[in-house]
Amino acid sequence: MTSPDFAALLLPHIARLEPYTPIMPFEVLSGQLGRRPEDIVKLDANENPYGPAPAVRAALAEYPFLHIYPDPEQRELRAALAEYTGVPDANILPGQGADELIDLICRLTLGPGDAMINCPPTFGMYPFDAALAGAEVISVPRRADFRVDVDAVMEASRRRAPKLLFLTSPNNPDGSLLPREDLVRLLRLPLLVVVDEAYVEFAGLEHSVSCWVLEHGNLIVLRTFSKWAGIAGLRLGYGMLPDWLMPVMLRAKQPYNVNVAATVAGLTSLAKRAEIQPVIDSLVCERERLFTKLAQVPFLQPYPSHANFVLSRVVGRDAAALKAGLAAQGILVRYYAKPGLENCIRVSAGRPEHTDALLAALERL
Repeated sequence: MTSPDFAALLLPHIARLEPYTPIMPFEVLSGQLGRRPEDIVKLDANENPYGPAPAVRAALAEYPFLHIYPDPEQRELRAALAEYTGVPDANILPGQGADELIDLICRLTLGPGDAMINCPPTFGMYPFDAALAGAEVISVPRRADFRVDVDAVMEASRRRAPKLLFLTSPNNPDGSLLPREDLVRLLRLPLLVVVDEAYVEFAGLEHSVSCWVLEHGNLIVLRTFSKWAGIAGLRLGYGMLPDWLMPVMLRAKQPYNVNVAATVAGLTSLAKRAEIQPVIDSLVCERERLFTKLAQVPFLQPYPSHANFVLSRVVGRDAAALKAGLAAQGILVRYYAKPGLENCIRVSAGRPEHTDALLAALERL
């Protein structure tokens, strides 16, 4: 008897789905490199090397209600975020990282036959989640200076009538900001514009457009605690949404999507943000030092950045070999070989001693 083909039960677009490639887990890398975790300089995932504030660790250790389900509407966290952002809590939705909200936005708006616009090079989760929903991904490449090609986006919108446009400011992986005049033009399009501000704390909150969601019915702004608050492992992000979309997102999300540990860490980070600000300032300072030092390396051409990382084009040698050579010395950086990012590496801003170790390794290479 022939066994049934259970794989045929999958939706056709799921069977063809290209996987997203995440960063290798730290403990796996440690084993592969034959080095203790504390001997590895990890500059490949834009994590905050200082970790959470001491008060966050204490609050997590002392929290007494881990056995109780969290508030499905995250009221206390939303109120604290309203004070932080200036956006009313009625327009704020926390998520299990900004990634959950990207996925939810795609699932609520896209299906087979629909389309979204992506502006690569940028964060890879946007086209992944659109493809997961069965939608067509229309790629409108950025210009050589990584600025969004607004005219090309508007033409693509006219031709295909997409439902979504994802933008990142500062953009990952180059760290460039989205000019406000460009966003104004793009908001005139008949689609939802999602601005991902995962790194905006390193650019300065004056560059945020979060309050614009109160004036533009087609704008969504996303943020995260992963970078500035140093709690990437707890997965906490949030979206700021126009009035009409908020009740829809509340209905559609999983009821207990943000766990109590993430909520406690988020609330404490917001309460102690004056203590965290010097860490952000230190990473900004180190980003500027990193850019200056990398510009002095003969085979690197770094790009100015407003985030907590620096992208560099590798000139005259192979970037993959450079990444491997650094890894052999216990220093991890991100390597790219995608259109617009040919032969590039991205280096996260770390502690000063991390930059020193990287520069010494580059000198040896």
